[in-house]
Amino acid sequence: MAVRITGLGLISAIGLTVAENLYSLENGKSGIAPVKYLDSERDFLVGEVKCSNAELSDHLGIKAQPISRTSLLGLTAAREAWGNNRYTNELRTGIISATSVGGMDTTEQFYQDYLDKNDPDYAVLRCHDSGNTTERIAAELGISGYINTLSTACSSGANAIMLGARLIEQGKLDRVLVGGTDALTNFTINGFRSLMIYDDRWCRPFDESRTGLNLGEGAAFLLLENDKSIRFSGNSTICCLSGWANAADAYHQTASSPEGTGATMAIQNAIDVSGLSALDISYVNAHGTGTKNNDLSESTAMINVFGDNIPDFSSTKPFTGHTLAAAGAIEAVFSVLAIQKGLIFPNLNYKTPIAETGLVPIMELQKDQPVLAVLSNSFGFGGNNSSLVFSVHR
Repeated sequence: MAVRITGLGLISAIGLTVAENLYSLENGKSGIAPVKYLDSERDFLVGEVKCSNAELSDHLGIKAQPISRTSLLGLTAAREAWGNNRYTNELRTGIISATSVGGMDTTEQFYQDYLDKNDPDYAVLRCHDSGNTTERIAAELGISGYINTLSTACSSGANAIMLGARLIEQGKLDRVLVGGTDALTNFTINGFRSLMIYDDRWCRPFDESRTGLNLGEGAAFLLLENDKSIRFSGNSTICCLSGWANAADAYHQTASSPEGTGATMAIQNAIDVSGLSALDISYVNAHGTGTKNNDLSESTAMINVFGDNIPDFSSTKPFTGHTLAAAGAIEAVFSVLAIQKGLIFPNLNYKTPIAETGLVPIMELQKDQPVLAVLSNSFGFGGNNSSLVFSVHR
């Protein structure tokens, strides 16, 4: 059964829509800059969405408050992906949204107001729960058939997409809106800094000099449909989600296996599910966080799977920052765009190969490429590794 992708929605540090993000990718415009909207004591380099909460609320026409920034970002992307589709009892419709931060941006402020005895607004506590954002989006779009929230660290967005595809494949849903959303918070920035994997310079995935990541925020959603749904909606198929896999190596709470064990399993199994071979992969949108451990582990995994035939690959996180639970969804949209537009995106800030592997990512935008299948990797804390394969619709 074909799992068709018919809708895309995206907001990140490099654009408020899919079209704006594509323009930035094509023109090498990174969105990583000193913090502006987050109330922070230091000028961290972050991938912030270039809008305040008030501007996002006005854009969406949101009147009911309180609402978290995570929800505002998610609503923006979900609306774009849903488009002019309408809810109908004839189709089993669902939504699966991923987040790791939830409404922490609101409760951080509540906590500070509480400590300062500054008349804290207890109503914002309703926004904290991770499921609050999913419920808010579902209510906004009129989706009530199946509603679920996933939180598996940095693989969350990819796992939401994978679960949606499996529900369609098993005949339990006809269409499902899948993706993820996360906002920047001081807690997450300070948490990654405590692990000593936050870079105070621009991140440099797959470079020998890499020392860490830059966090970002954003949201992305994809509309998945089966043949029955397509006949009803009349939507055009952009491409297909043909393969997916998750592998948990449980190597360490935060580090990836240096042998790339879990990543290798996820990549190989996703390719096997797709019915393609490793040689059919045109491009790999790598997880590529810019940390010492992750990039070495992922490079090793690619060598394990592809051997001497490593496909063109790059990390797009130097554009957006690492958006945590939203990363797998944002990069899934980038992967779909690579197929749709015949593009291979550059790995910004790269200069020197990793000594142990010697792999060299794509450094300049490649246009008019025959991109027939894209592998997108998302590897999370605890060894929760997920890979997706997107391919042209035939």
